[in-house]
Amino acid sequence: MKFNITTLLLAAFTAIVLSACNTTPDQADNGKINIVATTGQIGDAMQNIAGGAANVTTLLGPGIDPHLYVPTESNLGAFSNADIIVYNGLHLEAQMLRVLEQMEGRGKVVVEMGAAIPAEQLLSDTSSGGSYDPHVWNSPPRWSMGIVQATQALQQTDPDNAEIYQQNSERYLAEIADADAYIRTELEKIPAEIRVMITAHDAFGYYADEYDIQVLGLQGISTESEASTADVQELAAFIADNKIPAIFVESSVPVRTIESVKEASRQLGHEVIIGGELYSDALGVADSGADTYIGMLRHNVDTFVAAMTSN
Repeated sequence: MKFNITTLLLAAFTAIVLSACNTTPDQADNGKINIVATTGQIGDAMQNIAGGAANVTTLLGPGIDPHLYVPTESNLGAFSNADIIVYNGLHLEAQMLRVLEQMEGRGKVVVEMGAAIPAEQLLSDTSSGGSYDPHVWNSPPRWSMGIVQATQALQQTDPDNAEIYQQNSERYLAEIADADAYIRTELEKIPAEIRVMITAHDAFGYYADEYDIQVLGLQGISTESEASTADVQELAAFIADNKIPAIFVESSVPVRTIESVKEASRQLGHEVIIGGELYSDALGVADSGADTYIGMLRHNVDTFVAAMTSN
């Protein structure tokens, strides 16, 4: 009998999942339900909604790229022992999809945040395998739709604490609305002709759509894509022609991708600064100020505005 590499990998994967089903993590011993979130943004939302009424495990820490992340055996154990799994979807966690499908097939409550957003409010992704841009958290109003859906799923999974989840969710959504209003006010400080955010990869499409600014990324929507020399030169020419004062690195993308644009701009006679680090696909480390979703939103707009108005 012949086996190709895909068959062998699937067999190994299934064995790991079945083995993980027999594990009992410490978090299951306190009588609370177990929530597993994939990304930091989702983990922060679930922590805020759950309060102390549930255990929340977040798989992807600071600086981890969700586009490329491959689940580990410990992740599979967390999935297997979860009462509810919440993920972004829209092809963000591309390497986890098989795991999530298997968990749902085994009767787990699996919630896709992106599915709460109407298709007409999603942006297209023509650069990778996904049909939509997955970076929906960069539009707080859209992200709030996913939070409402996750709250409802949590209430159905744990009805004894439904009122707690509702109250926490309403408070959290109000805080997000405040951050959204803050972003709109701060962006007005940048002259309209240079209200352009240039980053390592195209993660801020929803930000652009929500706040009526221009966003350009060197790489595509997924970091799986590679920027060519022509891409670097084209972006550098735009920066030089439009006298853009600053470009930005991202916490989950290697700095070299944007440094090449800076150097190409210099060769065209325009000195552009690296205006700071933005958080796109992952939250910041503890006490960074960007270690929560709302902190990330405020950090990003503060960094952007400060760099673009420094002269």
